[in-house]
Amino acid sequence: MSKIKIGIVGYGNLGKGVEMAIAQNPDMELVTVFTRREPKSLNIITEGVPVCSIESAYQYKNEIDVMILCGGSATDLPEQGPKFASIFNTIDSFDTHAKIPQYFEAINDTAKKSSKVAIISVGWDPGMFSTLRLFGNCILPQGKDYTFWGKGVSQGHSDAIRRVDGVVDGRQYTIPIDSAIEAVRLGLDPELTTRQKHARECFVVAKEGADKAKIESDIKNMPNYFADYDTQVHFITQEELDREHSGIPHGGFVFRTGKTGKNGETSHIVEYSIKLGSNPEFTSSILVAYARAAYRLSKEKAFGAKTVFDIPPAYLSPKSGAELREELL
Repeated sequence: MSKIKIGIVGYGNLGKGVEMAIAQNPDMELVTVFTRREPKSLNIITEGVPVCSIESAYQYKNEIDVMILCGGSATDLPEQGPKFASIFNTIDSFDTHAKIPQYFEAINDTAKKSSKVAIISVGWDPGMFSTLRLFGNCILPQGKDYTFWGKGVSQGHSDAIRRVDGVVDGRQYTIPIDSAIEAVRLGLDPELTTRQKHARECFVVAKEGADKAKIESDIKNMPNYFADYDTQVHFITQEELDREHSGIPHGGFVFRTGKTGKNGETSHIVEYSIKLGSNPEFTSSILVAYARAAYRLSKEKAFGAKTVFDIPPAYLSPKSGAELREELL
């Protein structure tokens, strides 16, 4: 049985995680890693796999079944998503929630014209948590959703910080407000603003001579990322960042509260949680599972953009339907 041939675009934390996740899936093989950096400067883990310039990707259009895009949502994916969906079946982790509908339309138009499958916004949120919110809404139609992230390093927000003029490096921690979580767990059904649910804390390495006041203002007023939150910005050295903030943990909670019964007299609270030792490694593992789904959908000619809502869970598994029914149902 032939293996699903995977390509990786971008070799940062997410790309490295995808490479390691592919090695754990016997039905897949890594074909090529594409980078904007000098290819010879990268030392990847998988022996015998070439590293190529991103500009040469088109030459591999007949050799790769699914291309996994590992760029950031702020500037990389809006450009790379449509571009690669015109050549390959793709998976990405676009996570700017407010812009997902617009991004979907751009990808869908391209993927349909090129007869490709493009699954967007794959990860744990958006992604896994999105499906859990969907389940909650369907099962408890009279209720409320609550999602909390952290405490942990957000890859997307950290990438957005690093794109700010004058910034050399940075990490962003998303911090849930404990009192808000407790109110939900107590069944109080609180009305919470964005600011009341989370705070954001940024650790920034600035370029020598950079205007730190402007950097702080640019970060705190960044729409879709920081403008709606209480945000702290700390300026530290590269050595401090490397020493104290090298890990990439994360986690989160999804709640659905609701009422059932003739007069809504019965209350329910559904809670899911995850605790991640490495945000990019976990996200990478999700991307790889959905690459299997993209491959299967392409064989069925179900072309166009998709989200996690459109993917049957069985398409993520290498096991047969009979095996899933026997082992997991």
